Amino acid sequence: MAKIVSIINHKGGVGKTATAANLGAALQIRGKRVLLIDMDAQSNLTDCLGVSTELDDTIYQAMRGYIPLPIVKNEDGLDIVPSCLDMSAIEMEIMQKYAREQILHKLISQVQEQYDYILIDCPPSLSILTINAMTASDCIIIPVEAEYLAMRGMGRLTNVIHEVKNNLNPKLRISGILITKYDRRKNFNQDIQEIIRDTFQGDVFTTTIRTNVAIGEATAAKHDIFHYAPKSSGAEDYASFCDEFLKKESTFN
Repeated sequence: MAKIVSIINHKGGVGKTATAANLGAALQIRGKRVLLIDMDAQSNLTDCLGVSTELDDTIYQAMRGYIPLPIVKNEDGLDIVPSCLDMSAIEMEIMQKYAREQILHKLISQVQEQYDYILIDCPPSLSILTINAMTASDCIIIPVEAEYLAMRGMGRLTNVIHEVKNNLNPKLRISGILITKYDRRKNFNQDIQEIIRDTFQGDVFTTTIRTNVAIGEATAAKHDIFHYAPKSSGAEDYASFCDEFLKKESTFN
């Protein structure tokens, strides 16, 4: 049965989609069967991995109950459940549904045995879609940019995680906080890193994702970092993060 991992931060621009794409690719390189699910109406994960955002079958149709999870394979061999702009309306459309928080969990349960890891790229909000992802997940990765504003709202996010754990998904836990867009030459980045590590103690991954232009270039080229620039510092950091993640999660198997 796949381990289900949500990648969440309700603040945008923190490297959430890059983390989903590149952790997924790193896991695949290590021989794991991986499925990526794009839950964001902006469809950034879908687009950055070279899948059309105008397909007829997307996570939207599945959440509405019209189809099972639609899985497509991109050029680099990653399995992806694509998103679309219609997802922006899904909250109103499922609001009256019974067990609306469980919709994604039920969809995933039909394919869970086919994969080792299922990674969910969540929208930058604490919406019913994010709650669906938390309800379906075993654990959560929280990417946090090494900037002052990164700490704002973290208390609210952790409170929502605890609420979901207490009321909807008792097995849910935080795998760790991943510091992204880090530049060790900047004293400010170092200070923020120390504050994050002091505040969240053992919940922070040792690996940091350094600021690296190749990560953005890979996104524009519609590939993960390992297929686009395998010798870049971005590839090095996400490979290191993947190894740390696997080692940490092995204690929960």
